[in-house]
Amino acid sequence: MSQYFTHQTYLSPFTWRYGSEAMRRVWSEEHKRYLWRKLWVALASAQQKVGLVQQAQVDDLQAHAAEINVARALEIEAEIHHDLMAEIKVFAEQCSIGGGIIHLGATSMDIEDNVDALRLRESLDLTQAKLTTLLEVLAAQIETWANTPVIGFTHLQPAEPTTLGYRLAQYGFDLLTDYDEINRVRADIRGKGFKGAVGTSASYYELLSHLENPAAQAAQLEAEVMAAIGLEPFPVTSQTYPRKQDWLVLNALAGVAGSLYKFAFDLRLLQAPSLGEWAEPFGKKQVGSSAMPFKRNPINAENIDSLARFVAGLPRTAWDNAAHSLLERTLDDSANRREVFPSAFLAVDEILRRATRLIQDMRLDEAAMARNLEKYGTFAATERVLMAAVKAGASRQEMHEVIREHSLAAWAEVAGGQPNTLSSRLSLDPRVTEHLTSEQVLILMNAADYVGHAPVKALQLAHQIRTTIQPT
Repeated sequence: MSQYFTHQTYLSPFTWRYGSEAMRRVWSEEHKRYLWRKLWVALASAQQKVGLVQQAQVDDLQAHAAEINVARALEIEAEIHHDLMAEIKVFAEQCSIGGGIIHLGATSMDIEDNVDALRLRESLDLTQAKLTTLLEVLAAQIETWANTPVIGFTHLQPAEPTTLGYRLAQYGFDLLTDYDEINRVRADIRGKGFKGAVGTSASYYELLSHLENPAAQAAQLEAEVMAAIGLEPFPVTSQTYPRKQDWLVLNALAGVAGSLYKFAFDLRLLQAPSLGEWAEPFGKKQVGSSAMPFKRNPINAENIDSLARFVAGLPRTAWDNAAHSLLERTLDDSANRREVFPSAFLAVDEILRRATRLIQDMRLDEAAMARNLEKYGTFAATERVLMAAVKAGASRQEMHEVIREHSLAAWAEVAGGQPNTLSSRLSLDPRVTEHLTSEQVLILMNAADYVGHAPVKALQLAHQIRTTIQPT
């Protein structure tokens, strides 16, 4: 087995196409093995303080900790079929003085689970940084467009007007929830600690049995090693840390993916020529279709939705891993965890990168927004006429029927490609003008003014985003 791979063999899309180099580095073999060695050094250092190993042995391990040799480790693993033991053997080969005390008292998951927790935390930090950048960009767009009226849609049908800023604020609110959840999950990340084969710390009690109160000594040993790597341990574990932690992490990532899935799907709808209000940025040499040169497809939004759909399915695997971790542990989670974590984080990494660019550079067609508002907004504005007429003494039920008749007739005209005559119809109907003047009706039929608190709420949400991600 080789550590070098080419395009002549299968590569994951996450190897090079999706995600950042920083995120790939976190989940690389070299980084994982370096962290393993960091833990072995920390364990040996703590054991030196209680006389189990010599300082020269610790120094030897420290001196060679960065000399990762994946090729040699894979060569040994091919013979012994145990990746962590293969790394121990490589490390021991490099350390003529300290090699014999590596991993003293530990079981594999004392090392692997703590390192996984460290990598989860590193990855969540990278995710949170990208999410913060996206929220900054989104807040600016909300502020810019807070007062711009657009037609709203319910059931994918024209409804009442809203503002573009208020529509963007919906995504902002969801992403603030994701931001808080990522923060919460990151703050709660724990390692297994050093508790041995089934979590009882029996091996450490045995190592420290020559000392007074070995229970306290074992607890102190664990505390010192975990402090050295800056990680809190779970108070109780089996051979592994509770796999529910993995499920919580993946749920948080799926939450981010879900919020941006909605944004990307909405962009795809609004980029359709029939609406034409939003569009992705399109490069001068970008090709939209191999068959249709005129196409300007929303490929980034489609990519976001594709990756988000993939991420949405991963919490189920983590749920199974947690629920099926029978008795003190089973190994049927190990293989899929090698893929689930890096793929989930790299997918969300790519989703955030693309979404930030889309939000920042999205083409917003104000003429199309005004055209759609004029075309459909008057139908929603009839509610203003209804309420004003009733306030002036009309019967709500009778006026509702009048407006319904004219609305259906005007809608048929619009559907046939004719101008929208609803405003003139209502302003000239004596059943309406009995209660309102024609001028009043025409003013009320201006849908652009019928946006309620949308501008104020949009600006408030933008302010909430800024104060959350940039606390004073």
